[in-house]
Amino acid sequence: MHFIIYGAGGIGATIGARLFQQGEQVTLIARGAHKERLQAEGLKFVSPDGQVQLSIPTVGHPEELDLNDSNAFVMLCMKSQHTEDALRAVAGRLHQQAGITCVQNGVANERMSLRYFKNTYATVVNLPAMHLEPGEVVTHATGVGGILDTGCYPGGVDARAEVVTQALTKAGFSAEPDGRVMRQKYAKLLVNLGNIVQAGFKEGEDTKRITKVMRDEALACYEAGGIDCASRDEVRDRRAAGYRLEDIPGYERTAGSSWQSLARGTGDIETEFLNGEISLLGRLHGVDTPYNDAAVEIARRSVTQSLGPRYFSQNDFMTIAHQL
Repeated sequence: MHFIIYGAGGIGATIGARLFQQGEQVTLIARGAHKERLQAEGLKFVSPDGQVQLSIPTVGHPEELDLNDSNAFVMLCMKSQHTEDALRAVAGRLHQQAGITCVQNGVANERMSLRYFKNTYATVVNLPAMHLEPGEVVTHATGVGGILDTGCYPGGVDARAEVVTQALTKAGFSAEPDGRVMRQKYAKLLVNLGNIVQAGFKEGEDTKRITKVMRDEALACYEAGGIDCASRDEVRDRRAAGYRLEDIPGYERTAGSSWQSLARGTGDIETEFLNGEISLLGRLHGVDTPYNDAAVEIARRSVTQSLGPRYFSQNDFMTIAHQL
């Protein structure tokens, strides 16, 4: 199988690095200075096991690859706001029998992919990784590299899902074929609702009440929409087989992916596909979602005004929530 990692940031490059180290055929698709560094010097992959420089084949766009191969397996690892453009870039080039999976937070990507590709898969991603410097990714995971359960979308398991999870397991991840993996992704979404709180709120702010109410709004939307979601007990039991975090000298653990987007000044953020998903469900099913609406607004202001991470206070958030 040829693993094509589209979006070789923290998550994508970590997956690609571990697969490559196990002898799998891997190609990274990256952009900008990161792509140039990967092509010139290879990937600097930093983990608790040490640092390695990996010469993984890298391109800047799918048009540079021959995707007319039934053994191609595209792993979408970019943020959700870039998925539509990525799908259009791959459409018409990918072999009709090849596969594509959404290794992304949120629950909107798979539905987007299914418009283009019959063989769409879903992968729940629970993997700590940082990408702050071109050509470098860092993961503090030890024991296993992360959890990457995968299944067909909208449901089921086939031979390809079995092969993919076997390869990921061999590469050091905990990866199981799961025909109901979207239940896990909806549960992960509940956790990711707090990403913007971590990224956008000043340090030291007590945000537990805000994150609880955002979660309560989401659960009300799930109930109104008849959406199945893995329980806390299921999530806890699955994560028991997951990674442990270990310090790496010289590489302080930072906050999550939304914080990294603001810190790197990428000009976009994933919040509209996280908290915004709850806003969408609320509008579809008649559930008020003022806290998740305010989270989206905080994210938009952080990006459009180039405010950087941790700019807003809890009072700012509450004022916005009451205004919307």
